[in-house]
Amino acid sequence: MNLKVKKAVFPVAGMGTRFLPATKANPKEMLPIVDKPLIQYAAEEAMAAGINELIFVTSSSKRAIEDHFDKNYEMENELEKRGKHDLLEVLRGIVPKGVSCVYVRQPEALGLGHAVWCAKPIVGNEPFAVILADDLINGGEKSCLSQMVEVFNERQCSVLGTERVAPEETNKYGIVKIDDTESRLHQLNGIVEKPHPEVAPSNLAVVGRYILTSEIFTLLEQTGRGAGGEIQLTDAIAKLLKIQNVLAYEFEGKRYDCGSKLGYLQATVEYALEHKELGSDFRRYLRSFVCDVGLDR
Repeated sequence: MNLKVKKAVFPVAGMGTRFLPATKANPKEMLPIVDKPLIQYAAEEAMAAGINELIFVTSSSKRAIEDHFDKNYEMENELEKRGKHDLLEVLRGIVPKGVSCVYVRQPEALGLGHAVWCAKPIVGNEPFAVILADDLINGGEKSCLSQMVEVFNERQCSVLGTERVAPEETNKYGIVKIDDTESRLHQLNGIVEKPHPEVAPSNLAVVGRYILTSEIFTLLEQTGRGAGGEIQLTDAIAKLLKIQNVLAYEFEGKRYDCGSKLGYLQATVEYALEHKELGSDFRRYLRSFVCDVGLDR
């Protein structure tokens, strides 16, 4: 029997210190790219891939995320009274019918691996996706996770979303070891968390998209603290590939590192240029701005 990926885990308990003071009271996942928060883009990517259960691993300071995906009866009633049915549909479409949201607390900040492990009682024995919302990926006609789900449906094993990074930046990512380089799909032979460039097995980095089998939970329980004193998902995956097939998939699309200020600004500009209501006006503004200040400013 072929297993299907119907659940996605969103680790959203981090403090977002790189965006202080903006994230002092507002979760970094709620920072908007034009008119939608990062976490909504992530949820929409999951739903586009056929996932119908969204599992948010949160902390006590992330109530804004729960409120965002909850119904707001007062606002909906007011929009209905004013006849603003287009906005009403936007609100109601945040969580379509047939999709459920579940929230679980991460009691301590012990890293990504621990955050994923916190979802074990909800995921159970099913395969599941993990999406890091601050890696915003524009996959074009087919989202990154949709591409990965297709791979999982065919191969029935864990799949890691990867992309090539500059060799000098390997110390920022989990880096995979592979043998073949002729296609987008690779057999994983090893994975290392944030290796220095001189010892990195490749420049192929895991970037915030995973499909994992449930065996990862047992391995996370056996994984001690690794890089940064945290329980690293990378370390558990290194154990997983010794007992199961694990694939690295180079997705089609463009990733924006919205965990960094520069990546966040790049995503804002490029998504604004493609916005159906704002794109043309914003493009004209940018052209006039560049002409006024010059490219060397």
